[in-house]
Amino acid sequence: MADLKLTDIAKSYGNVSVLEHINLDIKAGELIVFVGPSGCGKSTLLRMIAGLEKITAGTLEIDGMVVNDVPPSQRGIAMVFQSYALYPHMTVRENMQFALKIAKKSREEIDAAVAKAAKILQLEPYLDRLPKALSGGQRQRVAIGRSIVRDPKVYLFDEPLSNLDAALRVATRIEIAQLKEQMPDRTMIYVTHDQVEAMTLADRIVVLANKGISQAGPPLELYERPHNEFVAQFIGSPAMNLFPGVISGTGEKTTVQLASGGVAVSSVPTTGADSGLKVNVGVRPEDLLATSETPLYTGSVDFTEALGELTILYFRKDGREHPVIAKLPGIHTGLRGSEVKLGAAPEKVHIFSDGVSLLYR
Repeated sequence: MADLKLTDIAKSYGNVSVLEHINLDIKAGELIVFVGPSGCGKSTLLRMIAGLEKITAGTLEIDGMVVNDVPPSQRGIAMVFQSYALYPHMTVRENMQFALKIAKKSREEIDAAVAKAAKILQLEPYLDRLPKALSGGQRQRVAIGRSIVRDPKVYLFDEPLSNLDAALRVATRIEIAQLKEQMPDRTMIYVTHDQVEAMTLADRIVVLANKGISQAGPPLELYERPHNEFVAQFIGSPAMNLFPGVISGTGEKTTVQLASGGVAVSSVPTTGADSGLKVNVGVRPEDLLATSETPLYTGSVDFTEALGELTILYFRKDGREHPVIAKLPGIHTGLRGSEVKLGAAPEKVHIFSDGVSLLYR
């Protein structure tokens, strides 16, 4: 088991700063997922933890020991890359044995470790095959198995499923989740751009943006209680709708007069917010419901996507940068070109001032 502590970590290349003031405590046995837009530094941070990138400033501790200058091979870390990085001329068994042979382990230790990993990952039928004879999902399992045999303190995954097709991604994601259940004392850090992977695998998600951590917490906490507009729109697909408006009523509930003419009522308390304050009201597409009462938004449907279990409505931009999007449960036909009124329950309405949720002002 291994705890990790990142204190004021920074990374720069010459005069170009990539990451600043990264502070994060990772508990032994946690599965942490780094997410963020392209170029936010999530893979760079992972590589600094692995020792493949030099830390510009700050300290990285593993089990209380500062490892900034400790070589990668001595950190007790194993890394799984998106490109598999298997030796093509070696069999599955030989690929999994290689690191242990370099470490001069005994034949008995090597055979036992490979057998254990092969059983966990269901690779026993493929041990004598070359990588070229395996599917993409099987190759990724071999790459994971090569890490397991080393029995590291920490596993690092750098977008391991990005080279797989959709069906294989689902199957391999489930295998990784099951692997974590079989090794509950092992710490895992996982980098992905896929929200489904992040939401389903993580004990905690760390959202990186603007050179730092925008928010960290359990997946559903980030979904239900985003601290800021960036996290609100980054977590969830399609992104949360934002409607500009002005607070017109305060109290236990907050009323906002929207610029579009609608009215939003939120159960968010108004601490630090007064009537007349300019805000953005956020509502997720799945929380917008058709209504005949006072609507939050009224618009003309520009396009629809019927998915069977739900129908996605895209409304005309009417000068907006992005269209309003609603997910209605069930099948709805004949709505294209029609006017639809949408509302939302108060507990599903978020209010942001200067980009920050009123709950966290």
